[in-house]
Amino acid sequence: MTVGSILIVDDSDIDQFILKFMIEKYDADITILQAYDGREALDILESLASPPELIFLDINMPRMNGHEFLKVYESLPQHDSAVIMLSSSDEESDRQQSLAYQSVKQYRTKPIAKADVERIVRGE
Repeated sequence: MTVGSILIVDDSDIDQFILKFMIEKYDADITILQAYDGREALDILESLASPPELIFLDINMPRMNGHEFLKVYESLPQHDSAVIMLSSSDEESDRQQSLAYQSVKQYRTKPIAKADVERIVRGE
C-alpha cells in the first residue's frame, strides 16, 4: 500500500505531536492531516478530493468520540480509509466495539512504538 496522506484524530496535543513526528521520520513525503475530535475529522474528510489511506483514531475525545465518528464515517458513500484505533484504553470492550467496524483494521494502545507505526504505514 502506498500512503500519500494520513489523518490523525486525537484530542491530545502531545499524542498528535509524537505520532506526526514518527510518521515524518519514516516518510517526510506523507501528507499529515490533524483533527482534535470526530466532528473536525468528518469536516476535513468532507473537504478532501480523495480520502487519506490511513486514519489513526483515538476513542475518548470531546464533542464526538471515536465510536461516534465511526458510526457516521461508515455511513458515508466513500469510507475507504483504513482506520487504526490508537487509544489509551486497554479495555476488551473498547477493543471489541472498535474492531466490529469494517473500517477498523487494527486496535493499538498508547504509547505506540515507532516500529509499529512504520509497519502500519507500510501496510503490514
